[in-house]
Amino acid sequence: MGNTPSKSGNGEEPAKTTLFKQDPTGITYRIPALIYLRHNHTFLAFAEKRSSPCDSDAKILVMRRGALEDDGSIQWSSSQELATASLPNHRTMNPCPVYEKNSKTLFLFFICVLSNIPEHRQIITGRNKARLCYVTSSDDGQTWSQVRDLTDSVIGKTIQRWATFAVGPGHGIQLESGRLIIPAYAYYIPFKCFSFPIPFTVHPRALSVYSDDFGQTWQIGVMLQRKSCECEMAEIIDHEGRSHLYCNARNTGRYRWEALSENSGVYFDKPRMAPELVEQRCCGCQGSVIGFPAPEFVPNDEAEGKGAGGTSLLSPDTQTWLLFTHPTNRSSRKDLGVYLNRSPLHSSGWDPPRIIHSGPSGYSDLAYNQDKEQFSCLMECGKESELEQIAFVSFTLSDVMQTAKKK
Repeated sequence: MGNTPSKSGNGEEPAKTTLFKQDPTGITYRIPALIYLRHNHTFLAFAEKRSSPCDSDAKILVMRRGALEDDGSIQWSSSQELATASLPNHRTMNPCPVYEKNSKTLFLFFICVLSNIPEHRQIITGRNKARLCYVTSSDDGQTWSQVRDLTDSVIGKTIQRWATFAVGPGHGIQLESGRLIIPAYAYYIPFKCFSFPIPFTVHPRALSVYSDDFGQTWQIGVMLQRKSCECEMAEIIDHEGRSHLYCNARNTGRYRWEALSENSGVYFDKPRMAPELVEQRCCGCQGSVIGFPAPEFVPNDEAEGKGAGGTSLLSPDTQTWLLFTHPTNRSSRKDLGVYLNRSPLHSSGWDPPRIIHSGPSGYSDLAYNQDKEQFSCLMECGKESELEQIAFVSFTLSDVMQTAKKK
């Protein structure tokens, strides 16, 4: 798999590096997850390896390491299978990494699903076959621990009301307080009749899995009050230094759901619809969100008050801005775009997107390199189908702001 970025035809999209490529035999790589380890300037890119594009044919998680060089280039290792991230007779799905800074431990969460039992069968029967698992690494992903199954200790009897569930997919986060957050969702069963769910009443709802003791123990939060599926979360720090946990979730309607938590993910306020963030009409798509420090200065045409050096001083209501990636086409999974939000505590704060891949695109995951003030995205994309490859791209905030005109 090539380490050389390929230039896009229109000259405006960032250069792509293919990390995982569909094989003529049918082997397909899906569900990207990306994390940047700041202390050793390394990217870790994860994906599911499948024997076919079908969810039920997922097999094992794979990973590639990307070493960031002084000149800005990235040297990618060959792909390796994460053998310990598995349970016997289960398929491993939905990679979700998070780094715990105090103990210097990398957690990789995922689910293990029994055999090839599909999600829709679990929803219809109300019989969950998924397990909540993780492995850890104390050497930045060089080696991994044996798997730990948290299903019984963390979810417990609540599982009786879950037809199935999953984490992420995509990255987790560590809040300034030290709390670890793993985004998740579960198909909640509100009513049963003779131990079976009443048809068409089982819907997904987003929630968090969190830890306050550096990952030693974990708890589950309260579900969102509305139907919501795959999600990612970001911490927003307001101008007074208070923390708000933001959730952006997949929806089967026309737009994404957003929600805020004022208690770091224990529960979220009533979700709101994000009319600027389109969702594909049939069933939507996963998206990625990441928070980053709001810049002190931006180009002149992006703010009203002028500051020194030909720049404009911002007075934001938060210390945090958000970026979000998702296919921008309303009908199908095409044209992956990057959206910028400069006032994330308010609705309708999203600027128009900058397209980073024209054509078929699907799931994605964002990472931020604070030292270089650079963003990276791991995304499903291709020319004829989004299943063709998982590619890596990098870009700056200036790249996004050149396209996203202020409303």
